[in-house]
Amino acid sequence: MSRPEIVLVGVDGSPSSLHALDWAAQYAAKRQWALHMVCSYSLPSFTAASLDGGYAALDDTAIQEGAKAVLIEARNRVSHLNVPLTAAAATGDPAGVLVEMSKDYGLAVVGTRGRGGFTERLLGTVSSAMPAHGVCPTVVVPYRKHAGGLVDEDRRDGDAVHEIKRIVVGVDGSPSAEVALRYAIEQAKVWDAELVAVAGVPVGNGASAFAWLPAQVDHEQVIADVRAGMDVIVDKFEHEAGLPIRRVVLDGTGAELLTEFSTAADLLVVGSRGRGGFRGLLLGSTSQAVLHHSACPVLVIPRKAALG
Repeated sequence: MSRPEIVLVGVDGSPSSLHALDWAAQYAAKRQWALHMVCSYSLPSFTAASLDGGYAALDDTAIQEGAKAVLIEARNRVSHLNVPLTAAAATGDPAGVLVEMSKDYGLAVVGTRGRGGFTERLLGTVSSAMPAHGVCPTVVVPYRKHAGGLVDEDRRDGDAVHEIKRIVVGVDGSPSAEVALRYAIEQAKVWDAELVAVAGVPVGNGASAFAWLPAQVDHEQVIADVRAGMDVIVDKFEHEAGLPIRRVVLDGTGAELLTEFSTAADLLVVGSRGRGGFRGLLLGSTSQAVLHHSACPVLVIPRKAALG
């Protein structure tokens, strides 16, 4: 099923959310998609000292105006790209709002730090909830100096970023990894980028998932066997796409290898669930490690996503 060609991005006025906005806007411009910006906030109600003993909600007029100001700033920041823009302030928990909205968009983009509506918890809540529960693919954009991305290198915030030239995709033989590979191929074609498929086999140092293997087992042969299995899958996709795909199989966990490769990549692509080296990817410790430590944006493809 084809998804709407609209990028959804959460903004809150923080430098990191504006960095994610830059990424989202440049992506929309490259794909000739529209961009929808949302600033969400939530306020608790409290028991009012009223005669009827009812409840009263805090007056959020000032916060609404603040959200509108954030959206005006965001619109002005990316208006030069001539991307169709829409914006809305929404009430509700930012993570819940974006997850609910994700069913109506082709891509969602979030940053890793925030303030205001995101109360310094994007990484713990929004950027974890979106990969795990979002309906559309999600890009989590790290806010670090020289992190991979799509904006020009003379941004006033000094956070130099660049176009996508190398894409790394995690492959483990699971159905979700195959979906991720399809998306990675699509992105490689869009950006005319090099594509590298990576698989991790944690067999070394006696402290891995395969530490129970007898000493006489040839660990190099285990890696070779995984490489052969990976080649079968990647060969099929490479032939269908008419696009060369580099393959890398190394000793290590998926989180370790993807994080390491992120320093030389402009985009990581992973499935939201997997097995083997990527078991529980982006729902457990592996995902959190990748999202916490990746030096470049991470594109997460949910299981339910269909390539449009």
